[in-house]
Amino acid sequence: MAKKVERKTCRAADGVTIVYSACGSGEPALLFIHGGLADRTFWDAELKAFCSQHRVIALDLPGHGESGSNRERWGIREFGADVKAVANAEKLKHVVLFGNSLGGPVAVEAAVLMPGRVLGVVGVDTFQRLDYQMPPEEMRQRAESFRRDYAGSLKRMVKMLFHPDADPTIMADAERRMQNTPPAAASAMFMGMAGYDPAASARRLTVPLRAINGDLYPTNVEEVRKVKADFEVSVMMHMGHYPMLERPEEFNTHVATVIEALSNRSVSR
Repeated sequence: MAKKVERKTCRAADGVTIVYSACGSGEPALLFIHGGLADRTFWDAELKAFCSQHRVIALDLPGHGESGSNRERWGIREFGADVKAVANAEKLKHVVLFGNSLGGPVAVEAAVLMPGRVLGVVGVDTFQRLDYQMPPEEMRQRAESFRRDYAGSLKRMVKMLFHPDADPTIMADAERRMQNTPPAAASAMFMGMAGYDPAASARRLTVPLRAINGDLYPTNVEEVRKVKADFEVSVMMHMGHYPMLERPEEFNTHVATVIEALSNRSVSR
């Protein structure tokens, strides 16, 4: 029998309304965080696949989807606190955090804020490296580009996130959904990323770091392990930035494998 997906809301620490989808029951809970300019619907296949055994949640980060945009401070740490707000609203005790793209560092920040509750952080086409920072000038230029020509900038970005022979229908659908992000929120998000140091946050992470990545942008495993030794990655061949959209069934086999491994590790400790 299909589980009902509920539309729920909670408040961020600064009062912003966060909208999220939730279904199912069972531990560990699975909390999915979309990437920049995307929304919670990117995880629809995961809600359907895993809510028969787990409590499954996917949120819209502020400025995205149905969540509010009325905030002063934008950044990855603020987004991490938003994820914690959802986990608190759901009273989650044991959770695995999944984050696509920008959602990966957001998941790290959320895990740091929730000691003892997170079993692991799983990046989805992210954490290819950790030894970098977003130069403020580059982020300013990107923010200005999206403010000036959102549709054109988005089209160019989406093209870079898929292999050249990817299904054009999937690409167009991703772009269509991402067009709903307000340009002002997109610009604020890019500026909020300026100067962020993913390595510093990863060093504070006390749980395993995992990734399910495509091969469009190679993962430098050894460099990541210099920052976070407990790191493992599964690479999906001929895959771009959104494996949950391109090959959801295959992607979900990787999700199931990492959930089982993290759960078994938690029990054995």
